[in-house]
Amino acid sequence: MDKLNIAGRSVGPGEPPYIVAEIGANHNGDMTLCRAMIDAARECGADAVKFQSWSKSSLISRAEYDRNTAYVSKQRNQPTLEESVDQYQLSRAQHEEISAYCRKTGVVFFSSCFSNAEVDMLESLDVPAYKIASMDVNHLPLLEYVAATHKPVILSAGMATLGEVERAIGTLRAAGSGPVAILHCLSIYPSPPAQVNLRTMDTWRAAFDVPVGYSDHTLGSAVPIAAVALGACMIEKHFTTDKNLPGWDHAISADPAELRAIVDGARDAFAALGSAARRVSADEIAKRKVFRRRMVARRDMCKGDRLAAADVDFKRPGTGIQPDELRYVVGRAITRDVRAEDELDWSDLA
Repeated sequence: MDKLNIAGRSVGPGEPPYIVAEIGANHNGDMTLCRAMIDAARECGADAVKFQSWSKSSLISRAEYDRNTAYVSKQRNQPTLEESVDQYQLSRAQHEEISAYCRKTGVVFFSSCFSNAEVDMLESLDVPAYKIASMDVNHLPLLEYVAATHKPVILSAGMATLGEVERAIGTLRAAGSGPVAILHCLSIYPSPPAQVNLRTMDTWRAAFDVPVGYSDHTLGSAVPIAAVALGACMIEKHFTTDKNLPGWDHAISADPAELRAIVDGARDAFAALGSAARRVSADEIAKRKVFRRRMVARRDMCKGDRLAAADVDFKRPGTGIQPDELRYVVGRAITRDVRAEDELDWSDLA
Protein backbone atom coordinates (compact mmCIF):
# COMPACT_ATOMS: atom_id res chain seq x y z
CA MET A 1 0.00 0.00 0.00
CA ASP A 2 1.39 3.40 -1.00
CA LYS A 3 1.20 5.99 1.77
CA LEU A 4 0.69 9.66 0.99
CA ASN A 5 3.39 12.22 1.58
CA ILE A 6 1.78 15.56 2.37
CA ALA A 7 4.38 18.30 2.77
CA GLY A 8 6.84 15.84 4.26
CA ARG A 9 4.35 14.07 6.53
CA SER A 10 3.68 10.41 5.82
CA VAL A 11 -0.04 9.58 5.90
CA GLY A 12 -1.27 6.01 5.98
CA PRO A 13 -1.47 2.86 8.12
CA GLY A 14 0.86 2.89 11.10
CA GLU A 15 1.25 6.68 11.00
CA PRO A 16 -0.34 9.05 13.53
CA PRO A 17 -3.74 10.28 12.33
CA TYR A 18 -3.56 13.30 10.03
CA ILE A 19 -6.10 15.91 11.15
CA VAL A 20 -7.52 18.27 8.53
CA ALA A 21 -9.52 21.29 9.66
CA GLU A 22 -11.97 21.85 6.81
CA ILE A 23 -12.50 25.62 6.80
CA GLY A 24 -14.26 25.29 3.45
CA ALA A 25 -16.41 28.38 3.01
CA ASN A 26 -16.62 29.20 6.72
CA HIS A 27 -14.36 32.21 6.15
CA ASN A 28 -17.50 33.89 4.76
CA GLY A 29 -15.28 35.86 2.37
CA ASP A 30 -13.73 37.73 5.29
CA MET A 31 -9.95 37.38 5.28
CA THR A 32 -9.60 38.57 8.87
CA LEU A 33 -11.95 35.80 9.92
CA CYS A 34 -10.11 33.40 7.62
CA ARG A 35 -6.75 34.10 9.28
CA ALA A 36 -8.34 33.74 12.73
CA MET A 37 -9.66 30.29 11.72
CA ILE A 38 -6.26 29.22 10.41
CA ASP A 39 -4.64 30.32 13.67
CA ALA A 40 -7.27 28.56 15.76
CA ALA A 41 -6.95 25.32 13.78
CA ARG A 42 -3.18 25.35 14.14
CA GLU A 43 -3.43 26.03 17.88
CA CYS A 44 -5.82 23.08 18.22
CA GLY A 45 -3.15 20.81 16.71
CA ALA A 46 -4.57 20.32 13.21
CA ASP A 47 -1.99 19.18 10.65
CA ALA A 48 -3.62 21.04 7.76
CA VAL A 49 -6.34 23.50 6.86
CA LYS A 50 -8.41 22.81 3.79
CA PHE A 51 -10.48 25.14 1.68
CA GLN A 52 -12.85 24.79 -1.29
CA SER A 53 -11.67 26.47 -4.47
CA TRP A 54 -14.92 26.68 -6.40
CA SER A 55 -15.91 29.91 -8.06
CA LYS A 56 -19.21 31.44 -9.04
CA SER A 57 -18.72 30.13 -12.56
CA SER A 58 -17.15 26.71 -11.93
CA LEU A 59 -19.68 24.91 -9.79
CA ILE A 60 -23.29 25.90 -10.36
CA SER A 61 -25.22 26.43 -13.57
CA ARG A 62 -27.03 29.62 -14.50
CA ALA A 63 -30.32 27.73 -14.45
CA GLU A 64 -29.69 26.51 -10.90
CA TYR A 65 -28.95 30.03 -9.74
CA ASP A 66 -32.19 31.13 -11.31
CA ARG A 67 -34.13 28.34 -9.59
CA ASN A 68 -32.67 29.18 -6.14
CA THR A 69 -33.75 32.67 -5.21
CA ALA A 70 -33.19 31.74 -1.55
CA TYR A 71 -30.71 29.01 -0.65
CA VAL A 72 -31.96 27.90 2.74
CA SER A 73 -34.96 29.83 3.94
CA LYS A 74 -36.74 32.89 2.63
CA GLN A 75 -38.21 33.42 6.10
CA ARG A 76 -34.72 33.97 7.50
CA ASN A 77 -34.05 36.64 4.89
CA GLN A 78 -30.94 34.81 3.73
CA PRO A 79 -29.15 35.68 0.50
CA THR A 80 -29.89 33.86 -2.71
CA LEU A 81 -27.66 30.98 -3.78
CA GLU A 82 -25.93 33.23 -6.30
CA GLU A 83 -25.36 35.94 -3.70
CA SER A 84 -23.94 33.41 -1.24
CA VAL A 85 -21.59 31.85 -3.79
CA ASP A 86 -20.48 35.30 -4.86
CA GLN A 87 -19.70 36.23 -1.26
CA TYR A 88 -18.03 32.97 -0.21
CA GLN A 89 -15.89 32.24 -3.28
CA LEU A 90 -12.17 32.82 -2.90
CA SER A 91 -10.39 34.88 -5.53
CA ARG A 92 -6.93 34.02 -6.78
CA ALA A 93 -5.51 36.85 -4.66
CA GLN A 94 -7.23 35.43 -1.58
CA HIS A 95 -5.85 31.97 -2.36
CA GLU A 96 -2.38 33.46 -2.60
CA GLU A 97 -2.87 35.28 0.70
CA ILE A 98 -4.09 32.14 2.45
CA SER A 99 -1.26 30.03 1.05
CA ALA A 100 1.34 32.57 2.15
CA TYR A 101 -0.21 32.93 5.59
CA CYS A 102 -0.23 29.16 6.12
CA ARG A 103 3.42 28.91 5.09
CA LYS A 104 4.28 31.76 7.44
CA THR A 105 2.44 30.26 10.39
CA GLY A 106 3.48 26.65 9.80
CA VAL A 107 0.29 24.84 8.88
CA VAL A 108 -0.27 22.91 5.64
CA PHE A 109 -2.68 24.42 3.12
CA PHE A 110 -4.53 22.55 0.42
CA SER A 111 -7.94 22.68 -1.15
CA SER A 112 -10.70 20.91 -3.01
CA CYS A 113 -10.70 21.74 -6.72
CA PHE A 114 -13.74 21.83 -8.96
CA SER A 115 -12.37 22.79 -12.37
CA ASN A 116 -9.20 22.57 -14.43
CA ALA A 117 -8.58 26.28 -13.94
CA GLU A 118 -8.67 25.80 -10.17
CA VAL A 119 -6.20 22.92 -10.44
CA ASP A 120 -3.88 25.21 -12.40
CA MET A 121 -4.22 27.94 -9.78
CA LEU A 122 -3.58 25.54 -6.88
CA GLU A 123 -0.66 24.02 -8.76
CA SER A 124 0.86 27.51 -9.08
CA LEU A 125 0.64 27.73 -5.29
CA ASP A 126 2.46 24.39 -5.02
CA VAL A 127 -0.16 22.68 -2.90
CA PRO A 128 1.12 19.34 -1.58
CA ALA A 129 -2.05 17.35 -2.36
CA TYR A 130 -5.48 17.59 -3.96
CA LYS A 131 -8.84 16.86 -2.46
CA ILE A 132 -11.65 15.54 -4.64
CA ALA A 133 -15.06 16.27 -3.13
CA SER A 134 -17.64 13.49 -2.93
CA MET A 135 -19.72 15.23 -5.57
CA ASP A 136 -16.94 14.70 -8.15
CA VAL A 137 -16.30 10.97 -7.78
CA ASN A 138 -17.86 10.55 -11.23
CA HIS A 139 -16.25 13.66 -12.78
CA LEU A 140 -13.71 11.61 -14.72
CA PRO A 141 -12.28 14.52 -16.78
CA LEU A 142 -11.51 16.44 -13.60
CA LEU A 143 -9.95 13.33 -12.02
CA GLU A 144 -7.69 12.90 -15.05
CA TYR A 145 -6.64 16.55 -14.90
CA VAL A 146 -5.81 16.34 -11.20
CA ALA A 147 -3.95 13.07 -11.70
CA ALA A 148 -1.70 14.72 -14.28
CA THR A 149 -0.16 16.80 -11.48
CA HIS A 150 1.18 13.52 -10.03
CA LYS A 151 0.37 14.82 -6.55
CA PRO A 152 -1.29 12.74 -3.81
CA VAL A 153 -5.08 12.68 -4.13
CA ILE A 154 -7.62 12.43 -1.31
CA LEU A 155 -10.92 11.13 -2.62
CA SER A 156 -14.11 11.50 -0.58
CA ALA A 157 -16.55 8.68 -1.15
CA GLY A 158 -19.85 10.21 -0.04
CA MET A 159 -22.84 9.20 -2.17
CA ALA A 160 -20.63 6.84 -4.22
CA THR A 161 -21.02 3.13 -4.85
CA LEU A 162 -18.13 0.69 -4.60
CA GLY A 163 -18.06 0.55 -8.38
CA GLU A 164 -17.92 4.32 -8.78
CA VAL A 165 -14.99 4.54 -6.37
CA GLU A 166 -13.25 1.70 -8.20
CA ARG A 167 -13.66 3.59 -11.48
CA ALA A 168 -12.45 6.84 -9.92
CA ILE A 169 -9.31 5.21 -8.52
CA GLY A 170 -8.66 3.48 -11.81
CA THR A 171 -9.01 6.78 -13.64
CA LEU A 172 -6.64 8.55 -11.27
CA ARG A 173 -4.02 5.81 -11.48
CA ALA A 174 -4.23 5.50 -15.24
CA ALA A 175 -3.68 9.25 -15.60
CA GLY A 176 -0.57 9.23 -13.43
CA SER A 177 -1.85 10.27 -10.04
CA GLY A 178 0.29 10.15 -6.95
CA PRO A 179 -0.84 7.88 -4.11
CA VAL A 180 -4.58 7.94 -3.50
CA ALA A 181 -6.42 7.87 -0.18
CA ILE A 182 -10.15 7.32 0.29
CA LEU A 183 -12.11 9.25 2.89
CA HIS A 184 -15.16 7.32 4.01
CA CYS A 185 -17.95 9.87 4.10
CA LEU A 186 -21.69 10.31 4.55
CA SER A 187 -22.94 13.33 2.59
CA ILE A 188 -25.68 14.24 5.06
CA TYR A 189 -25.31 17.41 7.18
CA PRO A 190 -25.26 16.74 10.06
CA SER A 191 -24.80 12.98 9.71
CA PRO A 192 -26.75 10.73 12.09
CA PRO A 193 -24.15 8.44 13.71
CA ALA A 194 -26.32 5.39 13.06
CA GLN A 195 -25.96 5.98 9.31
CA VAL A 196 -22.20 6.52 9.24
CA ASN A 197 -21.19 2.82 9.08
CA LEU A 198 -17.55 3.24 10.03
CA ARG A 199 -16.93 -0.46 9.37
CA THR A 200 -17.20 0.35 5.67
CA MET A 201 -13.63 1.62 6.02
CA ASP A 202 -12.55 -2.04 6.18
CA THR A 203 -14.30 -2.59 2.84
CA TRP A 204 -12.49 0.33 1.19
CA ARG A 205 -9.14 -0.98 2.49
CA ALA A 206 -9.77 -4.54 1.37
CA ALA A 207 -11.11 -3.53 -2.03
CA PHE A 208 -8.50 -0.97 -3.09
CA ASP A 209 -5.41 -1.39 -0.86
CA VAL A 210 -5.17 2.35 -0.23
CA PRO A 211 -4.95 4.45 2.95
CA VAL A 212 -8.44 5.10 4.30
CA GLY A 213 -9.56 8.03 6.41
CA TYR A 214 -12.86 9.55 7.40
CA SER A 215 -14.53 12.82 6.49
CA ASP A 216 -16.86 13.54 9.39
CA HIS A 217 -20.16 15.37 9.23
CA THR A 218 -21.58 14.25 12.58
CA LEU A 219 -21.89 16.66 15.48
CA GLY A 220 -19.28 16.49 18.21
CA SER A 221 -16.07 14.51 18.56
CA ALA A 222 -17.00 10.90 19.35
CA VAL A 223 -17.41 9.49 15.83
CA PRO A 224 -14.12 10.75 14.34
CA ILE A 225 -12.22 9.43 17.37
CA ALA A 226 -13.98 6.09 16.92
CA ALA A 227 -12.91 6.17 13.27
CA VAL A 228 -9.27 6.44 14.30
CA ALA A 229 -9.77 3.53 16.68
CA LEU A 230 -10.97 1.55 13.65
CA GLY A 231 -7.91 2.48 11.62
CA ALA A 232 -8.68 5.80 9.93
CA CYS A 233 -5.37 7.44 9.01
CA MET A 234 -6.89 10.86 8.29
CA ILE A 235 -9.75 12.83 9.81
CA GLU A 236 -11.33 15.73 7.97
CA LYS A 237 -13.70 17.87 10.02
CA HIS A 238 -15.50 21.10 9.19
CA PHE A 239 -14.17 23.84 11.44
CA THR A 240 -15.36 27.23 12.62
CA THR A 241 -14.46 29.62 15.38
CA ASP A 242 -18.15 30.33 16.07
CA LYS A 243 -21.09 28.04 15.33
CA ASN A 244 -23.45 31.03 15.40
CA LEU A 245 -21.88 32.86 12.46
CA PRO A 246 -24.01 33.24 9.35
CA GLY A 247 -23.11 30.87 6.53
CA TRP A 248 -23.61 27.37 5.21
CA ASP A 249 -21.57 25.11 7.48
CA HIS A 250 -20.90 26.89 10.78
CA ALA A 251 -23.67 25.15 12.71
CA ILE A 252 -22.45 21.65 11.81
CA SER A 253 -18.75 22.45 12.22
CA ALA A 254 -16.46 21.72 15.12
CA ASP A 255 -15.54 24.71 17.25
CA PRO A 256 -12.04 25.01 18.74
CA ALA A 257 -12.94 23.01 21.85
CA GLU A 258 -14.33 20.18 19.73
CA LEU A 259 -11.42 20.20 17.30
CA ARG A 260 -8.97 20.06 20.20
CA ALA A 261 -10.92 17.12 21.61
CA ILE A 262 -10.72 15.38 18.23
CA VAL A 263 -6.99 16.02 17.86
CA ASP A 264 -6.18 14.82 21.37
CA GLY A 265 -8.65 11.94 21.30
CA ALA A 266 -7.52 10.74 17.89
CA ARG A 267 -3.87 10.73 18.88
CA ASP A 268 -4.63 8.95 22.16
CA ALA A 269 -6.75 6.38 20.30
CA PHE A 270 -3.94 5.80 17.79
CA ALA A 271 -1.36 5.43 20.56
CA ALA A 272 -3.61 2.97 22.37
CA LEU A 273 -3.97 0.68 19.33
CA GLY A 274 -0.47 -0.73 19.82
CA SER A 275 0.25 -4.32 18.83
CA ALA A 276 -1.89 -7.42 18.39
CA ALA A 277 0.84 -9.48 20.09
CA ARG A 278 0.25 -10.06 23.81
CA ARG A 279 3.24 -8.76 25.76
CA VAL A 280 3.44 -7.95 29.47
CA SER A 281 5.51 -4.82 29.87
CA ALA A 282 8.25 -4.44 32.47
CA ASP A 283 6.18 -1.74 34.14
CA GLU A 284 3.21 -4.08 34.40
CA ILE A 285 5.36 -6.95 35.69
CA ALA A 286 6.59 -4.64 38.43
CA LYS A 287 2.97 -4.08 39.45
CA ARG A 288 2.61 -7.80 40.22
CA LYS A 289 4.44 -7.24 43.52
CA VAL A 290 1.80 -4.68 44.51
CA PHE A 291 -1.43 -6.07 43.11
CA ARG A 292 -1.01 -9.85 43.41
CA ARG A 293 -1.13 -11.96 46.61
CA ARG A 294 1.29 -13.96 48.76
CA MET A 295 0.82 -16.78 51.23
CA VAL A 296 -0.04 -16.02 54.88
CA ALA A 297 -0.93 -18.31 57.80
CA ARG A 298 -4.67 -18.69 58.38
CA ARG A 299 -4.11 -19.82 62.04
CA ASP A 300 -1.48 -20.11 64.73
CA MET A 301 0.83 -23.08 64.10
CA CYS A 302 3.84 -24.67 65.79
CA LYS A 303 7.21 -25.59 64.37
CA GLY A 304 6.96 -29.03 62.75
CA ASP A 305 3.25 -28.81 61.85
CA ARG A 306 2.56 -29.94 58.32
CA LEU A 307 0.64 -27.48 56.19
CA ALA A 308 -2.75 -28.26 54.71
CA ALA A 309 -4.45 -26.07 52.13
CA ALA A 310 -6.88 -24.89 54.82
CA ASP A 311 -3.98 -23.61 56.94
CA VAL A 312 -3.03 -20.82 54.55
CA ASP A 313 -4.59 -17.87 52.81
CA PHE A 314 -3.36 -15.43 50.12
CA LYS A 315 -3.31 -11.66 50.55
CA ARG A 316 -1.48 -8.63 49.17
CA PRO A 317 1.32 -7.87 48.46
CA GLY A 318 2.54 -10.35 45.86
CA THR A 319 6.12 -10.55 47.16
CA GLY A 320 6.23 -14.13 48.50
CA ILE A 321 4.74 -17.56 47.81
CA GLN A 322 2.11 -17.15 45.05
CA PRO A 323 -1.39 -18.72 44.98
CA ASP A 324 -0.47 -20.89 41.98
CA GLU A 325 2.40 -22.39 44.06
CA LEU A 326 0.09 -23.88 46.72
CA ARG A 327 0.64 -27.43 45.44
CA TYR A 328 4.34 -27.12 46.32
CA VAL A 329 3.49 -26.19 49.92
CA VAL A 330 0.79 -28.64 51.03
CA GLY A 331 2.26 -31.45 53.22
CA ARG A 332 5.49 -29.67 54.06
CA ALA A 333 6.50 -28.94 57.69
CA ILE A 334 7.03 -25.40 58.89
CA THR A 335 10.39 -24.54 60.44
CA ARG A 336 9.20 -22.02 63.04
CA ASP A 337 6.23 -21.14 65.16
CA VAL A 338 3.86 -18.82 63.27
CA ARG A 339 0.81 -16.77 64.17
CA ALA A 340 -2.28 -16.16 62.13
CA GLU A 341 -1.64 -13.54 59.40
CA ASP A 342 2.14 -14.12 59.45
CA GLU A 343 3.61 -14.01 55.97
CA LEU A 344 5.15 -17.33 54.91
CA ASP A 345 8.33 -17.62 52.86
CA TRP A 346 10.03 -20.59 51.27
CA SER A 347 12.59 -20.45 54.11
CA ASP A 348 9.77 -21.23 56.57
CA LEU A 349 9.19 -24.62 54.91
CA ALA A 350 11.21 -27.81 55.46
